[in-house]
Parts: sequence; structure tokens; C-alpha cells
Amino acid sequence: MAAIDAIGLGAMNIDRLYEVDEVVVDGEQLVTDFVSLPGGSAANTIYGLAKLGVKTGFVGAVGMDEDGEALIKDFKTAGVDTSQIRVKQGMRTGSAICLSDKLSRRALYVSPGANNLLAFEDISLDYLSQARIIHLSSFADDKQFNLQVDLINKIGASVKVSLAPGMFYVSKGLKALAPLLKRTYVIFMNRDEIERLTGRGFKTGAQECLTLGCRIVVVTLGKGLASDKGRTITAYIRDAEKEHEIEPEKEGLEPEVETTGAGDALAAGFLFGLLKDKRIEECGLLGDTMARSAINEVGARKGLPSLAQLSQKYLHRSGQQL
Repeated sequence: MAAIDAIGLGAMNIDRLYEVDEVVVDGEQLVTDFVSLPGGSAANTIYGLAKLGVKTGFVGAVGMDEDGEALIKDFKTAGVDTSQIRVKQGMRTGSAICLSDKLSRRALYVSPGANNLLAFEDISLDYLSQARIIHLSSFADDKQFNLQVDLINKIGASVKVSLAPGMFYVSKGLKALAPLLKRTYVIFMNRDEIERLTGRGFKTGAQECLTLGCRIVVVTLGKGLASDKGRTITAYIRDAEKEHEIEPEKEGLEPEVETTGAGDALAAGFLFGLLKDKRIEECGLLGDTMARSAINEVGARKGLPSLAQLSQKYLHRSGQQL
């Protein structure tokens, strides 16, 4: 079996996306559009890497139903190895209901389903140990969180661990996440997540994550934030040596359609850069380019570029060949 460069381990969901005029706390709203698409944070990132030609695999669980079949089929069309995805009888596939409105506000409701049944005996340590990068995202249940902690302590130090904790894991608090963070090479969070996790501003919070063991902290900043230098930045990256600020593309921006999966796409571009031994600021630019492509289509995966498309966009932005 050929070695696999990047393996994902996280929840597998069908995203049910509802477009509404306004996300409300208490009231009624008309649904203007609805679509069901493959999702799951780590799954989206691995799909994005596969589209770029990276050898990928995924470890997860689905139910024995049409949704589970659809998730596995979608992975196969992109070339992701699905041999380690377990089908759980008598359980439905996980799903996520996402409401998004015209102001880009979102509300997300998750039904874990078969994800809650993934167990240690379902997973091959030999399979995980072949990877250069293992990319983790959250599960809803504590059993799978503890499973991830156990697994990363058993694989070799040569395997880099990438983590997109999401709000499920952020809500556990910094102390609970410490066993994951001390083994994490690169962590991806948005501004709200890192500030809630650390109780500090995102820059100070990033530094705190470094002291807990992370080597690289990537913070996404949505549509952009004015930096101390008077520039607009869409991502902030911190490592032991310095901080890096990623500016958005200034020309030829296509209109934003829908932001589901933008952070997952950024992670795919960043990890692609790491696998290609790019400098951190180059990884950040690749990530931002991937995210910009993703939000031009509805859903987390439809807008993800091929390697040729990413190469062209990257050349246009940086003047450099991939």
C-alpha cells in the first residue's frame, strides 16, 4: 500500500443548509433555499487536499443509510481512501443543520448519529502512523475526544498533528484541551474560538497556545480586520519566531456566495503548503486562496479548486509558481 500523506479523523456529516432572510432567536422566518451536501470539518479539509492531488485517507463512521453511502461516494470521487470508514448498523449518519442569512450570520445544530459509535477497535494505528499529517476535528461526544487524545499519544513523533477544534472542543476549555494541544503541530481557529478558549485577545491567545505545545497557530478573521499597521488582514498566524498577517486579494474578487467550510478550505491550503515544504507565509496565502474559492459556491466543497486552478490563482497573487 502506498503511503498516505494526510489522514483525517473527525465527524462525518451531511450538511443541510438553509438560507433564510434573517437568523432569529425567537420568531419565524421563510426559508429561501435548501440543499443537502457532504460535510464535517476534517472531512472537508481532506476532500480539499485530495482535489489538489495529495494522497489522503479518512477515519470515521457513518450509518447504514443513503447519507452514509453519499459521504463515502463523494470521498471516492475525489480519490480519498475510504477503507477505514466504518459503517454502523442500526444508526443514522450524522447530520448538521446550518441556517445562514444575508448578513452572513450562521446558526449550526449537529445530530452526531453514527459518529458517536466510533471506537478504538475501529482504528488501525499502523494506518495512522504512515501519514505525514493527521488532521483532527471535533466530535460531539467525550468518548471520541478521549479516543483522539489516546491515539495521538500512541503514534510516532514524526507524524504531525493538525487540529481544527471548532466550538465543540473550545467549549471544553483550555485545561481539557491541553492533552491535544501539547501534541498539536498546527491549530486552526477563528477569532471567536481562540478568544473564548483562552479568555484573551486573539494575538495573546495565540501566544498562549504556543506555550501549551502548539508549533503554529492559525486564526481566521472572517471578512477582515484592520491590523496595527493599518492594513486589512484575513488571517493571523503565529509561530515561535514571528507573527504573520495574511492580506486579502485586492483585485478580481468574485462575490461571496456562502461561507460554510471556508475555514476548512483554508486549513486544506495551509496543510498543502506544509506538505510542499513552503514557508509559513506562503502556506497562509495558499490557505486564504483556497478559502476565497470555497465561498464562491454554496456548501463546503463545490468551490474547492483543483491543483491547476490553485496554481493559477497563487501565481496571480504571489507571482510565484507552486
